[in-house]
Amino acid sequence: MVQLSRLFLLLIAVAIFACNNAATTDASEETANEAAATEETANDANEFGATFTAADVLSYDELLNKMTKADSVMATVKGKVEAVCQAKGCWMNITSEQASAEEMMVKFKDYGFFVPKDIAGREVIMQGKAYREVTPVDELKHLAEDAGKSADEIAAITDPKVELKFMAEGVKLLSE
Repeated sequence: MVQLSRLFLLLIAVAIFACNNAATTDASEETANEAAATEETANDANEFGATFTAADVLSYDELLNKMTKADSVMATVKGKVEAVCQAKGCWMNITSEQASAEEMMVKFKDYGFFVPKDIAGREVIMQGKAYREVTPVDELKHLAEDAGKSADEIAAITDPKVELKFMAEGVKLLSE
């Protein structure tokens, strides 16, 4: 009976060790997969995601005008980056030269690539789909946190917001 108890304890210890080792392996694999996805989609130092030809490029203001007449638009757009997710570079905001114009939230298709976190103020050309969508309060707060907003600014977010968004398939960072 004592040997059976020892065998049982040994099996439990092996199972615990195997679970902890598997969790570490899963985390390592996830990090490796994320790095591989970024590596695969970073075509060169200034291109991210799918490769595309920058033909028939609309300015951001031209896109805003088109969006007054359509629910969604497939387009290649040139715009100025106002802000970037400071956690991973997993989203960015595009702004207009006109102070009263709305910003556009840009996300990346299938969360398949990221942009550098230090590109605020730079211009990009991106290809994808512009559309309007209601963003819930919890997501607005999460995005504000990612952008480095203060606790007071985050707490002030209490209503969902209809926003112009863009799902980018590819992004080209223009030279400074």
